[in-house]
Amino acid sequence: MPRRPMIAPSLLSADFARLAEETARIADADWVHVDVMDAHFVPNLTLGEPVVKAIQAVSPVPLDCHLMITDPERWAPAYAELGAHNVTVHAEACTGDPRDLAKDLRAAGAKAGLAIKPGTPLEQYVEVLRDFDTLLVMSVEPGFGGQSFMPEVLDKVREARRLVDTGHLELLVEIDGGINADTIEAAAEAGVDMFVAGSAVYGADDPSAAIASLRAQAARAFPAA
Repeated sequence: MPRRPMIAPSLLSADFARLAEETARIADADWVHVDVMDAHFVPNLTLGEPVVKAIQAVSPVPLDCHLMITDPERWAPAYAELGAHNVTVHAEACTGDPRDLAKDLRAAGAKAGLAIKPGTPLEQYVEVLRDFDTLLVMSVEPGFGGQSFMPEVLDKVREARRLVDTGHLELLVEIDGGINADTIEAAAEAGVDMFVAGSAVYGADDPSAAIASLRAQAARAFPAA
């Protein structure tokens, strides 16, 4: 199957007072990216299970829950149980074998994602990723939206793409942080499948048009099938 660029607008850039309407504005996205932060793993606090459950009830697109929290082994399966399509935990936050948590997430009905910070090497998690459905490469330091894209992380994306293309891994390569019209083509060329975009979508006058434009840009940068 040829690769198709996928766009996941980040609710971190949306109006938190109008989350139902904000998800409706991105009905033509592939996923909606929901950042859960606990003010421990990252120095910011956003939302938790009750709000994610409410978003799940009204969202026209599948939820992509990015858990920037400590003790994901305890808390992450609940997000799968409430209906999230993909639940991503940080490799750096796992205290045990991340593969055990991946099994728990899948058993609860979600796809399992593993995120790595910009400074975390991919190499030490390659075998672990054989049990995951998504690799989320952070292209900013996790915790706050609106940061500048870090192009040096694309080396990790290229290596992940190589491992997928050669059959060693079977997963989606996702990127989060500073994705916009100026950066999406470089990320696409490096091998990203799923692009998380916050202000590039929600800061636009027409989020639907912004999604279409970003998707078209990424598609042009994809290698020919």
